[in-house]
Amino acid sequence: MKSTVEQLSPTRAKVTISVAPEELKPSITHAYGHIAEDINIPGFRKGKVPPAIIDQRVGKSAVLEHAVNESLDGFYRSAVTEHKLRPLGRPEADIVAWPSDKDFSGDLELAIEVDVRPEIDLPNYSGLKLTVDAVEVSDEEVTEELDNLRSRFGTLVTVDRPATTGDFVQIDLIAAINSVEVDNATGISYEVGSGDLIDGIDEALDSLSAGETTTFNSNLMGGDHEGETAEITVTVGAVKERELPTADDDFAQIASEFDTIAELTESLKGQVERSKVFGQGTQAREKLVEQLLESVEVPIPTAIIEDEVRRHLEGENRLEDAEHRAEVTEASEKTFRQQILLDTIAEAEKVQVSQDELTQYLIQGAAQYGMDPSEFVQALSGNGQIPSMVAEVARNKALAIALGKAEVVDSNGNAVDLSEFVAVADEVSGEDEEEEIEEDDSDAAEVEAEVDAEVEAIKAAKATAAKAAKAKATAAKKKAAAKK
Repeated sequence: MKSTVEQLSPTRAKVTISVAPEELKPSITHAYGHIAEDINIPGFRKGKVPPAIIDQRVGKSAVLEHAVNESLDGFYRSAVTEHKLRPLGRPEADIVAWPSDKDFSGDLELAIEVDVRPEIDLPNYSGLKLTVDAVEVSDEEVTEELDNLRSRFGTLVTVDRPATTGDFVQIDLIAAINSVEVDNATGISYEVGSGDLIDGIDEALDSLSAGETTTFNSNLMGGDHEGETAEITVTVGAVKERELPTADDDFAQIASEFDTIAELTESLKGQVERSKVFGQGTQAREKLVEQLLESVEVPIPTAIIEDEVRRHLEGENRLEDAEHRAEVTEASEKTFRQQILLDTIAEAEKVQVSQDELTQYLIQGAAQYGMDPSEFVQALSGNGQIPSMVAEVARNKALAIALGKAEVVDSNGNAVDLSEFVAVADEVSGEDEEEEIEEDDSDAAEVEAEVDAEVEAIKAAKATAAKAAKAKATAAKKKAAAKK
């Protein structure tokens, strides 16, 4: 097989392939075997029909077409490997010349166009200076964290007053369209102001007391009448406020591993500080990518972006929304440019992805979607998305490596320690090479098995920690009771 590549644009390539008769012969033989399995000829067993009879009944042209269709992908992949192309989209193939349908002589000529990853000149990111917000923890922020913790141990107390934001109400709901009831629910416990139920409910409940009823209009969120506007009748059965425990040493012993409220408060301050340090890492990564993209030109494959935008708009049923189309197009182009940048850094830094890194990434992804990790992996595998997950892990590692080579300071000019967010380039030894995986050779079954094993280990650890925490809380409560 002979092949050549013509670069039509920075993001588009044309692959020309010439296949000699002897190279196509195995596919011809395979085609005869397939066709023999599919046809019934009196006097011959299925699958045992001779080629000469197939030629008479089906024709050599059908055999040739079958052989070419079956082998085209293999020839294309061989050419991609030979020329080290990095396809991005689906190829568009054109058969320029067919072998003879009389004796299969002559070359098969193919012309295949495909979008490819553009080559970019990677900007220098060593020593790049980034400025992030300084970490400053206020007393108000610590108090808010303490109040959040107290609320977890609070109790609901019925009050005789109108409901307000933060209260819990027990309500009955009736939805009617054109005065005909279409849905109802009773005894719902709802936190006023949370916005978790139906549009307009918070405004309707505000200042409403137990025993009072009001109506408002809202679009239904589910059921047979989803999306339709209905008149909602809401009746308040009870109004309850959360009564928080006193922030004292007894509370600290019940709610934490500390003996005093001072120790607990200091710990909460540390948590707020760590959260802000994490925010510094996120901000540094975003600024690093932003600065690098400003200094490099990344060609955009128009067709791929258009396909992505169309899929997005179709999913939202907003194909005719020109303003939203522009927003999605801009976001898709930005995402593409960022991926190409990080892919190039990953190659430059020789980034590898281990099975354990992929497993952890998939478990985190499952948690974000609220899915069982095994089901999450099965869904990704069914859609052929495991390789793209490998690519995402590689990009994250590449970004961490680049961040490690940058200089990060806060808004006060102080150096920022982001050692938890950076990485060093991989140094793969002979012993470790087997653990590394490539984007195109990830075994879904192996990935699923790794995820299952890791999830079981996490569950066991959580169960042990929960038992220990429960025992400590019980002991603390007994201690507090004894003091009284």
